[in-house]
Amino acid sequence: MSIALPAGRVAVKICGITNEDDARAAIEAGADLLGFNTWPGTKRHIVLENHAGWIAALPVVKVALLVNATTAEMAATAALPFIDALQLHGDEDAAECARAAAFGKPIVKAIRARDAAAFTNADTFSTEHILLDAHVPGAFGGTGARVDFALVREFQSQHPKLTLWLAGGLTPENVADAVKTVRPRVVDVSSGVETTQGRKDFAKMRAFIAGVREAGA
Repeated sequence: MSIALPAGRVAVKICGITNEDDARAAIEAGADLLGFNTWPGTKRHIVLENHAGWIAALPVVKVALLVNATTAEMAATAALPFIDALQLHGDEDAAECARAAAFGKPIVKAIRARDAAAFTNADTFSTEHILLDAHVPGAFGGTGARVDFALVREFQSQHPKLTLWLAGGLTPENVADAVKTVRPRVVDVSSGVETTQGRKDFAKMRAFIAGVREAGA
């Protein structure tokens, strides 16, 4: 299943949204997708059901991030009517991705790119949407570490039919170079536009999205 992305330009996903003010500011700045972290191991964690009202009213694609969730947890998240897609950001294998996809929502599979072997089987994850993130031992994204662009280009060479979502150390200062260098379909940022973990910096979000638009023009 596909995810609604804007035609003709790089899409921007702001991840780790924890409150309505940050969500509205991200949309005002031009974000196309917002990500909500359901993993309790981060300060960006929220319980989606507790925020259903304002999340449902947001006029963008809403993505729930899960890390090594159980089948029951994936099913419950996919059943939420205000969530448009699931992002699997843990160590999920092909079978777990297939189970997640069977619940009827599109999925994004994140791969922490330690080396080229990490994404050799990227076409087996029941989705065309693959997010490449930096590999940091013991962490599941949001670290601020930058992904190796040489590995990104290797991924594109191995899997030209898959849709590249780029994460890992993106900031307002470097995102334009990232877009020009590897031409992802989506750029995904969390820590790079924050004041503190879980709270977004409105000026950084505007600068980040301006950099994406300028580089993609």
